[in-house]
Amino acid sequence: MTRRLLGTLFAMLTASALVGVTPAEAATTTFAGTVALSNCSGSVVKPPEASLDDPALVLSNGHCLQEGFPDPGEVIVDKSSSRTFSLLSKDGRSSLGTLKAKKLLYATMTDTDVSLYQLNTSYAKIQSTYGIAPLTLSPTRPSAGVAMDVVSGYWKKIYSCNIDGFVHELREANWVWKDSIRYTPACKTIGGTSGSPIIETSTGKVVGVNNTGNESGQRCTMNNPCEVDAAGKVTVRKGINYGEQTYQLTSCLKHSELDLANPDCKAPKP
Repeated sequence: MTRRLLGTLFAMLTASALVGVTPAEAATTTFAGTVALSNCSGSVVKPPEASLDDPALVLSNGHCLQEGFPDPGEVIVDKSSSRTFSLLSKDGRSSLGTLKAKKLLYATMTDTDVSLYQLNTSYAKIQSTYGIAPLTLSPTRPSAGVAMDVVSGYWKKIYSCNIDGFVHELREANWVWKDSIRYTPACKTIGGTSGSPIIETSTGKVVGVNNTGNESGQRCTMNNPCEVDAAGKVTVRKGINYGEQTYQLTSCLKHSELDLANPDCKAPKP
């Protein structure tokens, strides 16, 4: 997992210098809808059926919680929260304002690595106040090979690559994630990019959330996830980074509230 910040002064200066890295990136993906957390990245996301008048949601990782990593098998729902998020301008060069959570709607590191905060304001209010529309959660599973951007609100940097494939099980220390997204090598995400939205460039929709990478080639250890196929074969890919799909969440949300009773909702439950 890349929650811990690898931020040496060099890395910070490099990241700052690469905001909107190339004209091509700026033309397809901006920082609109992204937020910076105290230790991670995130984004304001809207389920496909939600109304603009519904309370806004912020997507990040389960391992980005202020109180620490959820245990394997732990699922947190409807917990009061006053966490704040810095809303970025479209070019990522400034903060437009601070958004505040009302509650931690959902968080887990079991099968996936996700957190959803419900804010104390609506999508419409954010748009009227700051001129920023939410990103839309895609309800469909992405395909291998599609172009994608990982947009880090923490580092104010966009990483562009493709979906290389999907991992049956991704194991890191005591946690196991299923059907994870493997990136092509061009997305060299670092600490602080955890929780960044994975945006499918052809649609502009969120298809995943960035969460980890194998840093030193170790096998299934912290910050060194390994891939396990259906037959149990373990593969280690040093330097390769991963994210978790989010299309499943759309069946577990009704407007901006949890609907874990929906038979189509396959997310882990408390």
